[in-house]
Amino acid sequence: MKTKILEKATKMFLNLGFKSVTMDDLANEMGISKKTIYAHFQNKTELVEACTMHVFQLISHGIDYICSLRKNPIEELYEIKKFALQHLNNERSSPQYQLQKYYPGIYETVKGKQFEVMTTCVLENVRKGIDLGIYRENLNIDFVSRIYFSGVTSIKDHRIFPTDQFPVTSLMDDYLEYHLRGIVTPKGRKILNELINSNQE
Repeated sequence: MKTKILEKATKMFLNLGFKSVTMDDLANEMGISKKTIYAHFQNKTELVEACTMHVFQLISHGIDYICSLRKNPIEELYEIKKFALQHLNNERSSPQYQLQKYYPGIYETVKGKQFEVMTTCVLENVRKGIDLGIYRENLNIDFVSRIYFSGVTSIKDHRIFPTDQFPVTSLMDDYLEYHLRGIVTPKGRKILNELINSNQE
């Protein structure tokens, strides 16, 4: 039952927002009593934390799997972006913003974990790209990995990028292209252009 509550709550939080969903809403949706929920989670904050870590683990494992496929580094970043968006329901309810506003402690914890996973992933991605001659040799790898994380985090701020003006999927595509065009060699640019063109067909 705990797993079912966790999965349903995660889906509702991502679709409707951490603030919007109450324990009553969750109980009604599942056809159970609030008492049943509280038998597994002491309060809403504990449930939000469990759901947040659940999503983090899912995405982290998915990223690890994609990296293990040893794809072309440019293609790898697009695959990771697509996978993350699928598991965040395209972030329709601005979950990161709501988490930051209403559960700042949980937000900071998960952001720290995201930083570790993402910078490690991008460091490895950049190294592979340099070895293959599709990323520039003179890159400061640590800088690139951190500025990438910083950018990915910033574009999720709906005060800066309102969703009615910047739909999430196209915003992520624009950011990824912006990132890659700054680090590719002519050889890498050719691969990137081919990938972008194939995605538009």
